[in-house]
Amino acid sequence: MTDRGLSFHWFLPTYGDSRGLMAGGHGSFMSGDRPATLRYLNQLTAAAEDNGFEGVLTPTGAWCEDAWLTTAMLVQTSETLKFLVALRPGLTSPTLAAQMAATFQRHSAGRLLLNVVTGGEQREQQAYGDFLDKTQRYARTGEFLHIVRNLWESTEPFSFTGEHLRVQDAILSARPDPIPPVFFGGSSGPAGPIAARYADTYLTWGEPLDAVAAKLDWIRGLAAIEGRTVDFGLRIHVISRDTAAEAWTEA
Repeated sequence: MTDRGLSFHWFLPTYGDSRGLMAGGHGSFMSGDRPATLRYLNQLTAAAEDNGFEGVLTPTGAWCEDAWLTTAMLVQTSETLKFLVALRPGLTSPTLAAQMAATFQRHSAGRLLLNVVTGGEQREQQAYGDFLDKTQRYARTGEFLHIVRNLWESTEPFSFTGEHLRVQDAILSARPDPIPPVFFGGSSGPAGPIAARYADTYLTWGEPLDAVAAKLDWIRGLAAIEGRTVDFGLRIHVISRDTAAEAWTEA
């Protein structure tokens, strides 16, 4: 939810599509009954655009196609749909990520949204060459977003030395306009301050209402300390059948 009211996004199944919910991801390989061909993903993109969805979330991980490359292809065959591209700090230089986002934003006429994913399961992170623990990964995410935001906003060379990342005289030849909104999720303690400081939209899973309310109040309080306000979003699955009884049976 934003200050504009509710907005709705769909999901691009870049691991393949299926009529049923599938377990997996974050280190566990899976594939749907229908392959995620570019032709099929273009059909889904067109359907989402025609039915008024604002954007589509595109996942990242070893179990799916690369989010950046896939959405860069889909931009060419769409007109208004935005692409919420998931990326993992630590697997890409922050300067390169800022440059990629700026390029995408220009060529898509401002249709890029970024979903920052701090990490998945430990074994998947290590398969990518990332051996930091969860707390360290969140610290690195904060440094990553600090660098990226400075590059997006500053016209002067930027230098930074952190515990995990370092850049010297980093600058973009052209900054993105508009700056891509940053979506961010995480329920553990280290996630809150990062979301409050850098996120535009905080994402949480569909959970019991009391649990969601407590989490949103937590982020609101931390954002207020930073002098910021944050929008909120829910990541949920929907089971649609002709009757409620049929839907509950399927669930």
